[in-house]
Amino acid sequence: MSRRALTVLFAVLLTGCGTFPAATGGSGAEKVPTGTPDAATARARLAELPVAEPGRLDGYVRDCDKGAACVFGQPWFDVDGDGCDQRSQVLARDLVDVKVKEGRCAVTSGTLYDPYTGETITSVSKIQIDHVVPLAEMWRSGASAWTPERRTAAANDLRNLVAVQGKANQSKGDKTPDEWMPPSPGYACAYARIYVGVKADFGLTVSTPERTALEQTLTPCP
Repeated sequence: MSRRALTVLFAVLLTGCGTFPAATGGSGAEKVPTGTPDAATARARLAELPVAEPGRLDGYVRDCDKGAACVFGQPWFDVDGDGCDQRSQVLARDLVDVKVKEGRCAVTSGTLYDPYTGETITSVSKIQIDHVVPLAEMWRSGASAWTPERRTAAANDLRNLVAVQGKANQSKGDKTPDEWMPPSPGYACAYARIYVGVKADFGLTVSTPERTALEQTLTPCP
């Protein structure tokens, strides 16, 4: 598929393509990507998600090095062809006091009020971009049957991407909410809302333990 065709596909599949609005909310503990459902909507959408046992990881390849056929595409994709890939877009969205390379969009410095830990991080090298619904989990819950183009779109969807502390992201790995939640309990509701919204938007399934954990998290959320 040509780059032009891919760009058109992204425009159809992604929310806010070409605009990349700031995350909503006032502080690190409240911010969520634009397009995240509120708690009531998330509870309703969770109830509608089909429950199924997670599929196998057969065929799942994340590594793109040395010609490996990574099934979610080369990270990070420049969705709108403006020279700024999705990592740069997320850093610029989630950090404050951002500085970029002259004439380019690569973020060189900024401050992150990390939603996962509550810490303030001032070194960009210590920040990673988390897929709230991990790509391996997407694969297990339906993405293995998608086209490569749809998987690339999902991997770069801003609704599922959050800038976080690198150590917290590595601790999470490919875990689902029944296995891992952000260390800062103040972000639990926001995290569950993002997670359910992405699963619902992409028509993915949930396991019984996963659904139970999300229900328990969302129940007290205002």
